[in-house]
Amino acid sequence: MSSNPPASSPPSALSRRGFVGTVAGTIATVALGKGALVGTAGAAEAPARTSAAPAVYPIGIELYAVRRELARDLPDTLDTVAKIGYEVVEFYAPYLDWTIPFAKEVRTQLDDLGMRCYSTHNSIAALTPGETMTKAIDINQILGARHIILASAPSGTEGLEGWTRLSAQLAAASQQLEPLGLFAGYHNHAAEWHTVEGNTRIMDVIAANTPANFVLQLDVGTCVEAGADPVAWIRGHPGRIRSLHLKDWAPGTAEEEKGFRVLFREGVSPWKKVLAAAESVGGVEFYLMEQEGSRFTEYETARRCFDSWRDLRRST
Repeated sequence: MSSNPPASSPPSALSRRGFVGTVAGTIATVALGKGALVGTAGAAEAPARTSAAPAVYPIGIELYAVRRELARDLPDTLDTVAKIGYEVVEFYAPYLDWTIPFAKEVRTQLDDLGMRCYSTHNSIAALTPGETMTKAIDINQILGARHIILASAPSGTEGLEGWTRLSAQLAAASQQLEPLGLFAGYHNHAAEWHTVEGNTRIMDVIAANTPANFVLQLDVGTCVEAGADPVAWIRGHPGRIRSLHLKDWAPGTAEEEKGFRVLFREGVSPWKKVLAAAESVGGVEFYLMEQEGSRFTEYETARRCFDSWRDLRRST
C-alpha cells in the first residue's frame, strides 16, 4: 500500500494486503460489535440543512452491516455496496486504527466511486479531549465526514447522574467540534428509551443536556423494540434528527428469523410515517441502512434492503 497516494489514484491503490494488515488487530472487535471536513480541501459537504428540504435524500449503509466482508476486504466492500446503489457509507470503530495515509487512500476510492462518508461511529474516546479525539477529527476531515457519533454509552453509565454527566461531556465535545464545522452526536439503542429515577427517559436526558446542533441519530428498530414511538420522538426534536439508521424489528426470536433479523420493511416499524416526519420536521440529511444479521449473506441482505428502500421511495 502506498504511503500517500496521489488524488488521481484508482480504487486499486487501496491494496487488500494493506487493509488486512491495518485491521489485523481489530477483526475480533469487528466480529463482536461496534464501539463506534470542512477543514480539508475538497472535503465533501453533507447535504445542507435549509428551510427547503432537498428533493432527494442520499441512501447509505452503516458498514457494520457488512462487517465480515469489510474486515476481509475493504476496497471490494466499498466497490460492492456502491454497485448495489448505496451513495453513502458510515464507518465504525475500527476506522480509528487507520493511519492518516491510509485514510487518504480510502477517501480517494470513495471519490472514484462517487460515494460519500458523512458520519462515523465511535467510542467515547473519540469525543474526549486527547490523542484519540485529535485523530478522529483528522480522519473525519479527510473522509469528508461531519458527524462524529457516539455509537453507545461507555460501560458503567448508570442512573440520572451518570447519564447527565455523559451528556455534559457530549455537550463539551460538541462545543469543541463546532468551530471545525463538525458535529457530535449520539446513536440510541433500546436501553436509552428506559426511564431513570422516575419517568425521565434516558434519551430525554441526553436531548435536554446537549445543544441544539447535537445530532440525535435515530436507530428506528431499537426504538420500536423498546416500545417507544419514533414518529413522536422525531416531531418532538425538530432539526436534530440529521440521520437515521433504517433497522427494522419484529416480535419473535432470532431462531424464528424475527427480532433484528428481519429485513428492512419486514418488521413492524411505521416507515412511511417515520420518513415523513424526518423530512418534514426532523432535519434529516441522509439515511443509513443497518442490519445485524439475517437469513441471507451480508451482501445479499444489503441488496435486498436497498431494493426494498427503492420500492418504498417509488411508492411515496
